[in-house]
Amino acid sequence: MNEIIIVAVAFGGVALGVAIGYFIRKQLAQAKVNSAEARAEHITNEAKNHEKELMLQAKDKAMKIIEEAKKEEDERRRELRSIQQRLEKRESMFDQKLLEFEDSKTRLQKKVEEVQAIKKRVDEMQQEGMQKLQAIAGLNMEEAKEELLKRVEVVSKEDLFARIMKIERGNSEVYEQKAREIVIDAIQRCASNHASETTSTAVVLPSDEMKGRIIGKDGRNIKTIEKMTGCELIIDETPDMLMISGFSPIRRRVCQIALERLIKDGRIQPARIEEFIEEAKKELALDIKQAGEESLYKVSITGLDPKLVSIVGRLKYRTSYGQNILNHSIEVAQLSALMAEELGVDPVMAKKAGFFHDIGKAVDQETQGTHPEIGEIILKKFGLPEEVQQAARYHHEDKPESIYSQIVKAADAISGSRVGARRDTYEQYVARLEELEKTASDFPGIDKVYAIQAGREIRVFVKADQIDDYQSYNLAKDIARKIENELQYPGEIRVNVIREMRVVEYAK
Repeated sequence: MNEIIIVAVAFGGVALGVAIGYFIRKQLAQAKVNSAEARAEHITNEAKNHEKELMLQAKDKAMKIIEEAKKEEDERRRELRSIQQRLEKRESMFDQKLLEFEDSKTRLQKKVEEVQAIKKRVDEMQQEGMQKLQAIAGLNMEEAKEELLKRVEVVSKEDLFARIMKIERGNSEVYEQKAREIVIDAIQRCASNHASETTSTAVVLPSDEMKGRIIGKDGRNIKTIEKMTGCELIIDETPDMLMISGFSPIRRRVCQIALERLIKDGRIQPARIEEFIEEAKKELALDIKQAGEESLYKVSITGLDPKLVSIVGRLKYRTSYGQNILNHSIEVAQLSALMAEELGVDPVMAKKAGFFHDIGKAVDQETQGTHPEIGEIILKKFGLPEEVQQAARYHHEDKPESIYSQIVKAADAISGSRVGARRDTYEQYVARLEELEKTASDFPGIDKVYAIQAGREIRVFVKADQIDDYQSYNLAKDIARKIENELQYPGEIRVNVIREMRVVEYAK
């Protein structure tokens, strides 16, 4: 029984404790809720107050902006009113000026009408006076004018003639003196050295033993060189030297380059000779191009087609009466520019015209026609100015029309007439050799023709597959007969027809 009571008391204590704990917890929870609500309300109140402050600040700023905008609008309105007032003032002034102009125009129109009326009356009076004079003299105006001129001519004929002669003589003296001054000044300002071209080139040998190697067994090496280059090798008693003889500077230069390389290489045989000659031709082509570029740089001419530059470079190996044409062209260009400055015309155009005046000589040996005609065609093809084309075409005419052609003609004469610049005999010699080669090359089956020994011998290489031995014999007679009939020459000319068959095979 006691145990039951203890258990009941224990259960009652536990239930009471639970009830008391639940009540305390509920009170604490209620206190927390009340405290959170209080904080939330406080925060809300602060936010509302801050919002009111921001609204007030925004309203203040908006009021300030509105006031500033109103001020700016007022200022713009005042400016517009000021501008409008100025425009109205100017418009009124313009209207006033327009009225004044209309008044002036009306007054001028009246004066013009008055002047025209006066002029008409004067013309009528002049016409009446002329009619009265014609009636009195019995002549009309044209007849009277002609009669007056005849009488003046009869009376003053000698005086007029003497006056004209005096004026012409004075002008001629002045012009001649001025032209002399221009030419002398140009000559003094452009003095060039000249050396006539020769027909031989010397090649230095390392030893006399090299002469035998160049000649080769049975002369096959020297024959190959002469055949491939068209030059003659002169090997005499002169120590450590041989001479290359030929009228063409290009052929001599090819032969010289090939010989120098063969001597340096040491292996002198026909195959190597042919190889080095081909390389020499390629090197000469590059040298020609470089010569053209250097000469154009000297005269300050740029922007040309590379093909035209190569044509210019060929003038380095072209001569006229012993004078190198490329040097001659540079000198003519400089003289033309100096004289053009004195005459008040374009010196750049004159320089270009002077430089290209002999461009036709670069290819005149290979093209039909005179070098002025060929030069004009070349310059027209590459689009050079008309003045330059005319200078090339007419610089040998008696009276060229273009001022640039006249300047180039004078500069050409100055350059060619310098002491030691030209030799007539050399030009005649070259022309004779070229004509001799051309005469012999007209027959079929001919491969190459070279004039040697100053034109006393001609070597004709024929194509072995087209000409046999018997035909070679007859060909030599035909060439000799044609030379006798068509050419004039001193002494006799030896005709050598050479037929060579070479067979090459390789052992593999």
